[in-house]
Amino acid sequence: MMPGYWVRRVRVVATINIRNLGPEEAHILDRVRAGLSDAPLDPSQVWAYLATRINELVVALDAGEVVGFACGTAVMHPNAPMAFMISNVVVHPDIRLQGIGTRLLRRLMELAEDRGCTHIWARASAENTAFNALAKSLGAQTTPGGQVHHW
Repeated sequence: MMPGYWVRRVRVVATINIRNLGPEEAHILDRVRAGLSDAPLDPSQVWAYLATRINELVVALDAGEVVGFACGTAVMHPNAPMAFMISNVVVHPDIRLQGIGTRLLRRLMELAEDRGCTHIWARASAENTAFNALAKSLGAQTTPGGQVHHW
């Protein structure tokens, strides 16, 4: 290696499976990689979340272990078409920057479109540079100040 250069070591994960869950599959969240989220995912709460049928949860699985997830909610209005709010996109720190967040968000957006949602949006703070970059890379329009992304 040449002086002054450094190498970033990244564990490449080629076998990540992306899939959406139904309430009967909440048990999949029994195997979440430590460090994925600040708060643990409670399978009974996930079951209730999914049983309403207005919410979607997409997971990234590495050998059966949850290493990422994205979720959102269909929002109905009495005077506007149905919309979809993305509430969370999380990828384990050890495997970020490998396109997993993009795959999760694309799958979530496909599910929203399959539901007939004509507008998809997400709110993110200016400090959430990772999500803001992800939204931009997927063609989101962003409000002034960068707080709300919409497709």
